[in-house]
Amino acid sequence: MTNLVTAVAETVSETPNSVAISFDGTEQSYKTFWERSGQFAAALNAHGIGEDDRIAIYLPNLPQFVTAFYGALRTGSIVVPMNPQYKAREIGHLLSDSNAKAVVTLSENAAAVSEVQPDTDVDTIVSIGTEVEDATDFEAFLANETVPVVERADDDVAVQPYTSGTTGTPKGVLLSHYNLASNTRSNMTLPDPPISPEDNLLGTLPLFHIYGMSAVMNAAVFTGATYYPVAEWDPQVVFDRIESEGITVMYGVPAMFNDMINQPNADEVDLSSLRFVNSGGSSLPMEVLETFEELFETALFEGYGLTETSPVTHANWPGVRRKGSIGKPVEAVKAKIVNQHFEEMPRVETGPVDESVVDLDEVVGELVVSGPNVMQGYYGLPEANEEAFTWEDGTRWFHTEDLGYWDEDNFFYIVDREKHMIVTGGYNVYPREVEELLYEHEAVADAAVVGIEDERRGETVKALIVPAPGVEPGKDVTEDEIRQYALNNIAEYKHPRIVEFCDELPRTTTGKVQKYELRNEN
Repeated sequence: MTNLVTAVAETVSETPNSVAISFDGTEQSYKTFWERSGQFAAALNAHGIGEDDRIAIYLPNLPQFVTAFYGALRTGSIVVPMNPQYKAREIGHLLSDSNAKAVVTLSENAAAVSEVQPDTDVDTIVSIGTEVEDATDFEAFLANETVPVVERADDDVAVQPYTSGTTGTPKGVLLSHYNLASNTRSNMTLPDPPISPEDNLLGTLPLFHIYGMSAVMNAAVFTGATYYPVAEWDPQVVFDRIESEGITVMYGVPAMFNDMINQPNADEVDLSSLRFVNSGGSSLPMEVLETFEELFETALFEGYGLTETSPVTHANWPGVRRKGSIGKPVEAVKAKIVNQHFEEMPRVETGPVDESVVDLDEVVGELVVSGPNVMQGYYGLPEANEEAFTWEDGTRWFHTEDLGYWDEDNFFYIVDREKHMIVTGGYNVYPREVEELLYEHEAVADAAVVGIEDERRGETVKALIVPAPGVEPGKDVTEDEIRQYALNNIAEYKHPRIVEFCDELPRTTTGKVQKYELRNEN
């Protein structure tokens, strides 16, 4: 029998007086954090909430998120994390779909919960901040006593996050206690040496997302390290936090690292305390990786994963690294590249490949993965579950819907999302390749490439460009210059025939470009 928080209880007994959470000048020891999570669990029980009931946490990265998360798991409840930027309509779907009974939120977001509450099973609202009608203050909600940890089976569901919804309605993902515990332990060993009580982990990744929850928060409290949550992304705040607190481990998404290298004082900050920096969530442009390493003199390791895989399946780590690759499968994970008939695609000798030598269409297929970290399934969606998995020789393989290839050294390379591939005039164009090129242009700070309808070609390539700081579109750089730059460097059919400058790209909180919005604008 396993409960994700059992490992935390062991840490508390070993390091009760060590700092578990440090936030804006306040600290909680492991002993205090554990007591508060037990009080939260007891309060849930007092409200009739327990095993298999859903508890929604609708918060930014705050100490109360950590308390509520582990408190809910202590009762055998299931955590439903929700993006604090979501509005009533968006949380309405998550709350009604999950049948959540309670919500923990900021006082300013409590009105959104109340608005949709009549159409949900929510009967308890706990708020943080000013007093709110029909909600109980978080501190007042905590019980005077604690409760023991409820035993759970390995495959009992612990967390039900929702897919980001970049291509459609978010789906509830059923992640078990063992899914999360196994993946957390795999991530803990990636740094060399592995994460330990001496480490300080920076919580820039949102906790409502499985990446920040599993790879950072869980990894910190599993090992007795100190977790430093950051409530809102701000590169200058992050620079200060790393320098002042001696942060040793940072996980982020490419958009964060891109922000950091584009800060005007980037060449002045001291990030030497960092011993392991990891990027995931979306593809890391090579230009961002190399600029980050040059500026801050620290390695930036790319990894890969999905909500459905708890999340990490692949990683680069010290001694095992190939730039441009998502890395090798992490411990206990199996992966391969297959065609539409589920036959293995041939491996290239060594990646990344040179397209003048290797035809991508001959080696690219879908990445499928298997392992103890792969979800139980989607909540209440049997047809989606049928499509998501393929059984082969007793192994259950999950379809990532990401396109890529692999090499003989078992490094994997992602080309793009299957749904993002552009077919123009019968040719396949992988947007990431064009985006990588655009990032190399000195006038470009951010870029996204999408396919839009074209009567003659079926689709045509469009690039949206965020200019670098101080660059004025039309004066310092023109659309024609960007088009010609692409024509000079890639095949004619791949170049963006349409170029548009914009102030920013629409992204999810976890840094993924919402390409469906860009396509819908046309």
